[in-house]
Amino acid sequence: MVNSRFNSLTRSELALLVPELLLCGHLIDRSGMAHVLGALGRGGMTAVAIDEWRLASPVYTRRMQRALDITGDGVDAIFKGFQLDIGAPPQFMDFRYRVIDHDHGEFHLDHCGALADVEPMGTEFVVSMCHDIEDPTFDATALATNPHARVRPVHRPPREPADRRPVCAWTVTIDPAHEPPAPPDDAHVVAGSEAAATVLAPIDPEDPGQQDYSGPLLSDLRFEDFSRSALIRIADEVCLQHHLLTLGYKAAVEARTKPETALDILRKQWTGIAGLTSERIRKALGLGDDAAALAKVLRLHPAFNPAAYVDIEVSSETIGGRQLVELRIGRACGAMDDGAWPALLDPEHLAPLDALVRGVNPRFHTAVRSVGECGLTVEIRCADLPFREADEVAITRFSSGAAFTFTDRGAPLPLTVL
Repeated sequence: MVNSRFNSLTRSELALLVPELLLCGHLIDRSGMAHVLGALGRGGMTAVAIDEWRLASPVYTRRMQRALDITGDGVDAIFKGFQLDIGAPPQFMDFRYRVIDHDHGEFHLDHCGALADVEPMGTEFVVSMCHDIEDPTFDATALATNPHARVRPVHRPPREPADRRPVCAWTVTIDPAHEPPAPPDDAHVVAGSEAAATVLAPIDPEDPGQQDYSGPLLSDLRFEDFSRSALIRIADEVCLQHHLLTLGYKAAVEARTKPETALDILRKQWTGIAGLTSERIRKALGLGDDAAALAKVLRLHPAFNPAAYVDIEVSSETIGGRQLVELRIGRACGAMDDGAWPALLDPEHLAPLDALVRGVNPRFHTAVRSVGECGLTVEIRCADLPFREADEVAITRFSSGAAFTFTDRGAPLPLTVL
């Protein structure tokens, strides 16, 4: 079994990084949907968003439940899944939960970063997100826990009045009379992927701290309460969520565009989120902007994790008084088999990688060192002057999530009694 690259971090560093990974996973769509909108219009963008989340979220929800021993099929288990889902990163998507009994629950959002991003675009875009997209995708996530679950709105945007709080409210009901819908015709595309089947290291039961989420549903997850090995597993699972969502996005885009158009959109999606994610990882861990910081970010970036799914090697050397970082991306791994992000790189298409390294320092740039059957090797050097930020990164930075900061909310409250 391949060791996790997150083994290099302390427990406190991992506790800082996990919510960052959840947030960056959420912001994938701020990058990806802008380019779908340009190619397919608002209706096409809505259809792609529905498909990607319906294909991905049931797969990664079940993975996280198995990893953290989240058992049962009640609304509390559904809500636990939400708390560890890139669709609902903590605080940025501020879900507040209430469990009535096994079959009934409610949640509302005190703050919705996604709505803050979309409201300036107008009512039609708000309706697309909060009605057209949320209805089938909330259900798809809940159905992963119980096939008879239904998520229905109490109220939702467009907001009336414009500053209404909470921004939306929903009920979750489990009723055996609810017939579960048939899975999407192309569910196998993501469910049968190498990402979905990736085996990760188990959590060490002797490691100090919370080792699973088998206890009561909590008002918030305080990640520093988890053990180091649990945080490593969570980080690896969240990285797989990034890839699974992108595989769903890939399938949805490819079904609606020509192959060359789909490939261009996929590269732009990765470029936009790659740079912003590097920037947030660097800041969260208090890293500098030198070659050592770059090497660390490369090893921790979700595009190149988990190690059991993406084969990379990072090394550094000094040439002519300057530090050079080298990245080798292997071809014999699940990510390449799936056509995930690393598979989009070739000697003529390094824009996603350029954006990624410039999230650490805008003067970094990449160049091909070698190409072979075993993989692609690139070197990263530091120029004298900074490069202009990629348009794709600037588009993603439009989101309020780009500059979002997490706060310490103190000890969480149990919402259920076991």
